[in-house]
Amino acid sequence: MTPGGGAGPSPAAGGPARHVPVLRDQALAALDLRPGGLYLDATFGAGGYARSILAVEGTRVLALDRDPSAIHEGRELAGAAPGRLTLVEARFGELDRVALDHGFITGPEPSFDGVALDIGVSSMQLDEASRGFSFRLDGPLDMRMEQRGRSAADIVNLESEGRLADIFYHYGEERAARRIARALVAQRERAPIATTRALAELIERIAPRGSRDIHPATRVFQALRIAVNDELGELLRALEAAQRILKAAGRLVVVTFHSLEDRLVKQFLAACSGRRPAGSRHLPETAIAASASFTVPGGQPVIPTAAEMRMNPRARSAKLRFAVRTAAPPLAVPPEVAALAQPAALGQRGH
Repeated sequence: MTPGGGAGPSPAAGGPARHVPVLRDQALAALDLRPGGLYLDATFGAGGYARSILAVEGTRVLALDRDPSAIHEGRELAGAAPGRLTLVEARFGELDRVALDHGFITGPEPSFDGVALDIGVSSMQLDEASRGFSFRLDGPLDMRMEQRGRSAADIVNLESEGRLADIFYHYGEERAARRIARALVAQRERAPIATTRALAELIERIAPRGSRDIHPATRVFQALRIAVNDELGELLRALEAAQRILKAAGRLVVVTFHSLEDRLVKQFLAACSGRRPAGSRHLPETAIAASASFTVPGGQPVIPTAAEMRMNPRARSAKLRFAVRTAAPPLAVPPEVAALAQPAALGQRGH
């Protein structure tokens, strides 16, 4: 949910958003907003999507965020749209339960016209040193979106060398994962690694700089953030939950920021639209079409324009995928897709 360019802020309750989400205009077009529709903003952040949705007459929004700071900051927007915006501190993997608990689902039929997921860390989190998400700012090695539970420092200082290598290799796609893990274990025997700067400087000393534009610590910080917050597991649960609450013709829109997320979304939608690469050959084509829970329009993934990437370098890795819900019952996620949410459990390690 990092900020990006676009055509400028949409008029909405509460005034312009502080941050414009990457691919915002494309995401709103994919949602196909309708007057009076019911939408779920599963990653509220600074409220960029919610504000734009509320700009459409009569719409209602259930917005979730696991970060209590985001919910606190969103109270002003909720007050400017009384009865139309409900803010809930919760993980987006629980979106169907939250919708039920807050009365948005009252019977067996799904009720939502759209679900938006803008995956990843927000600019507010990256730019706040005390949250410990960024190696560019010195702060405690934290990275907890909910500000409770196990931190990145806990993982770095307590996990085994093998487990650290698994996390860095699978969640960060870091080729030097084993070498970095070995160095971290040696360092923590002398003193705990407690700050973002200490970790970044250690990695910079031992890992090669492959690209001038990419800091050597980038992949390790990504991996730790994913591990701390179980981001891939939450994404899979959110995709499954969205399938359950969207009514026929409802839209699922997902913006991702790295290849692991995008691969999971792509394979989930492929499976739910009947395009499974394995197993589908045993079913007649008519059976696949009839059971598909989503249709996936062509021309995907949608990526930022060159102008947006110039305005916001963080947008360069963003990809948008969307799908339209059919009237078929929800489909179970195939094991090969579910496995993508837990790559560190595979037991392989980097070199």
